[in-house]
Amino acid sequence: MAESTSVAASGPAFMTRVKAWLGRHWAYVWLLLVVTGPLLLYHFRAALRLYQAVVTVTGFINTLTPKFYVALTGTSSLISGLILIFEWCYFRKYGTSFIEQVSVNHLRPLMGGINPGASAEGFFPSSGENETSRQTLSECKVWRNPLNLFRGAEYNRYTWVTGKEPLTYYDMNLSAQDHQTFFTCDTDSLRPSDAVMQKAWRERSPQSRVKAAYQALEVSNDCATAYILLAEEEATTISDAERLFQQALKASETSYKKSQQTQHMSSQHEAQYKRDMNVLVYTKRRLAMCARKLGRIREAVKIMRDLMKEFPLLSMVNIHENLLEALLELQAYADVQAVLAKYDDISLPKSATICYTAALLKARAVSDRFSPETASRRGLSTAEMNAVEAIHRAVEFNPHVPKYLLEMKSLIMPPEHILKRGDSEAVAYAFFHLQHWKRVEGALNLLHCTWEGTFRILPYPLEKGHLFYPYPGCTENADRELLPAFHEVSVYPKKELPFFIHFTAGLCSFTAMLALLTHQFPELMGVFAKAFFVTLLTPFTFLLEKIESIMPSSLWHQLTRM
Repeated sequence: MAESTSVAASGPAFMTRVKAWLGRHWAYVWLLLVVTGPLLLYHFRAALRLYQAVVTVTGFINTLTPKFYVALTGTSSLISGLILIFEWCYFRKYGTSFIEQVSVNHLRPLMGGINPGASAEGFFPSSGENETSRQTLSECKVWRNPLNLFRGAEYNRYTWVTGKEPLTYYDMNLSAQDHQTFFTCDTDSLRPSDAVMQKAWRERSPQSRVKAAYQALEVSNDCATAYILLAEEEATTISDAERLFQQALKASETSYKKSQQTQHMSSQHEAQYKRDMNVLVYTKRRLAMCARKLGRIREAVKIMRDLMKEFPLLSMVNIHENLLEALLELQAYADVQAVLAKYDDISLPKSATICYTAALLKARAVSDRFSPETASRRGLSTAEMNAVEAIHRAVEFNPHVPKYLLEMKSLIMPPEHILKRGDSEAVAYAFFHLQHWKRVEGALNLLHCTWEGTFRILPYPLEKGHLFYPYPGCTENADRELLPAFHEVSVYPKKELPFFIHFTAGLCSFTAMLALLTHQFPELMGVFAKAFFVTLLTPFTFLLEKIESIMPSSLWHQLTRM
């Protein structure tokens, strides 16, 4: 048994060593084949009966009828057309060529290329896997949308009206993970209502989650997370959601004050304190968003400012983006500039909201007087140059936004999670900020005249950036997971068709033309085909005739009879 196991294990190891040796010396192997191949062919010419084979093939070609050529060209055209259709469908779905993928994954390692690793496990990329970009996971980190809508009051109403699902399973699964992270802790099992909610956040069915939330309230009517779940998923209007969040606020403030006093007693108490703080911050933020949607904008601004003062270390949840949008609605541009001065810093992460709001403020100073004809005659002023540079900066960060602001692409409801610099972030930004750009006279005209100039500054966006890092090539696949199927995902930079699609298209067209000509003119095309094949065989015939002339006739007849 041990010997058979060792033999079985040595087989793959031997093949691995052979592949490694071929990978290191493949150039020498090809050179050896190129040099020795013709010599071996010449040495075994008699045994291979080359002369007889050439004569036989020539005779066979002369006996072929035009019907054969019609069938040959028609079959070739059909096969190449099927290959073209398959290549095109594969490219539309995965963004790469199937033939190229097979070559890279299976042939390139044998020829000394880089081992593709896990991507070579199959021909078809798995869900969420980016085969073309080879980008690291950190470059495609998905973030919680700061302005995400309410499921019951907004997303579900959209589904009832249109019959379309605005959220993908991947997006909702990320939200479920967020809820488990924010609203649960290790000590939940000690409190019956929190134990019920811990299971509720893991339920896949919305009805099951809502039912569990009511069960938690039956156990304890001060369960803040149960009110949050009902406000998010069961409330059908913003007013109903606000009422439930106000009840959640009372319960969360009480729990937060209790855990604040005992947070230093043990690690479990500290975990409970962090959970209660997350619940309180989330509740206040959603109350501010309810006030903003119900038209009480100044109240929303006050809640957000108080929240940022009370919890200054929670900048990673991006409350300032909610504040920027509310201040723009109030047209308090000086306050917007003050917020940007704090958060538009080189040491802080950027977002489309930060970059495009900065561009909007600079465009506002010159857009009402801007004219492309006048600017082309006299040149740009300093203020106009600053506005154009700000637009170029914003477009470099996220090149998908201008098409939505200029209404060149239709908007959809934003997802609950976004990918920075991706199409999902562009949808989320334009959904809330398009009205602010329209309110500033001439801002969209200035954007329309200048945004495409960014791409002249960035001829190779995937290799080198100007003000930011090179544009990540993995955004397309991540956005396809976040955005619904009925939305056409914006891709940057535009992918060129692979070589093999051009090749199969040309091959299909050429063989189809041959099939048509052969069907219309069978006799003439038969003559051309025979002449073509005879021309291909002429060098071999000529070579064999020369060999026959320089060899003794007795030896030649002896060789040809072997």
